[in-house]
Amino acid sequence: MTSKPGHQQTSEIIGVLDVGTSKTVCLIVAAPAGARRRIDRAQLLGIGQQPTRGLKAGVVIELDEAEEAIREAVAQAERMSGITLERVFVAVACGRLKSATLTAERGIEDGLVSATDIDQLTDAGRNYAELHGRTLLHLNHLSYRLDGVAGARNPCGMAARVLSADMHVVTADDPPLNNLLHTIERAYISAAGLAPAPLASGLAATTEEERRLGVLCADIGAGTTTLSVFAEGQLLAVDAVLVGGNHATMDIARALSVPLSEAERIKKEYGTLEPGGADDTEVISYTRAGEEDDPLLLQVTRGHIREIVRSRMSSLFGHVAERVERLGVARYATQRAVLTGGASDLAGMSRLGAEILGRPARQSGPPHLNGLPPELCSPALSTAVGLVHVALDASAGVRAGIRDLAAIPSGYLQRVGQWLKESF
Repeated sequence: MTSKPGHQQTSEIIGVLDVGTSKTVCLIVAAPAGARRRIDRAQLLGIGQQPTRGLKAGVVIELDEAEEAIREAVAQAERMSGITLERVFVAVACGRLKSATLTAERGIEDGLVSATDIDQLTDAGRNYAELHGRTLLHLNHLSYRLDGVAGARNPCGMAARVLSADMHVVTADDPPLNNLLHTIERAYISAAGLAPAPLASGLAATTEEERRLGVLCADIGAGTTTLSVFAEGQLLAVDAVLVGGNHATMDIARALSVPLSEAERIKKEYGTLEPGGADDTEVISYTRAGEEDDPLLLQVTRGHIREIVRSRMSSLFGHVAERVERLGVARYATQRAVLTGGASDLAGMSRLGAEILGRPARQSGPPHLNGLPPELCSPALSTAVGLVHVALDASAGVRAGIRDLAAIPSGYLQRVGQWLKESF
């Protein structure tokens, strides 16, 4: 990429791209080179936001429309920054994201663990995760075991006859991911790295202390709600529920027979999840679909709108609770739930989430990013800002490019959740 004079000498230029169901966001940031690559030292140079077209529930269904939205968002960020992007880090929410825990084991011939031993275990985990038509998006080491003894965080240089590595991986189905990457390439940019969208938004919306104690982050978008669970500072699981804020909009549209644009207006102005009160009897006027030429104003109470929205969001949180139980990590995320994403800003969302999820809940947006106007620092940008964090942090597990699938020796890996069993 090319940049303004001055940036290239002292900073690394990083582009990130979040293609969501309702909006596409591109950020261009300058980050200090070297060891001081932290998000609090990054400087926003350009931002582009465009309504997304051609996606449904995070999956590309119309290449031309999706390409146009990406192209416009990137061009907007480039004009603002004066920088031409060639590569971007991409947030991935499509492809049926799946978490798994793996254990790789290796004999240590000379009795001392080397960096090569650790790298080969990591490669084995990476190759195994990518079998059966799935692409690895993220790999993080949960723990190491030396001769069966758990707890080592960095075993390099330590004595052992057998080194085992417990790893967590996130994978996605190849076809929808390839369609997303193909759409991006049609906009004349390529992927410098991939990261699961729930990891990015989780890093942006939660604190280090929450991730250490155990936290569930739900990023409630327009068409999809992505989930990430952290404990002991590690990512334990991700998942996605194909329900988001747009579903409440569609419920209103169906119930009142109004266009989606009118239903969205009603939701934003009158939708609430707070318990009913005196204003439930307030009357709202609206126009039914197909009556624009000779509009007939109809009426509905505010309480009825509240019940429509509350029913949909209660169902969403019920699905979230079920997924967390199914993932087997519910007991590691009991301290708090954090809600983020563009659809998380309905009044009473945190209260309802706490009630159904059975743990304290709060709404949160991304951390401060130098140069980002305060009015834009909203939960809707959590994934994009979190992706900057992932791109800057080598330990966050971002992976560059698409690896070829490779076979590994039979029996080299076991699907066990040993770290989860031994660490809590």
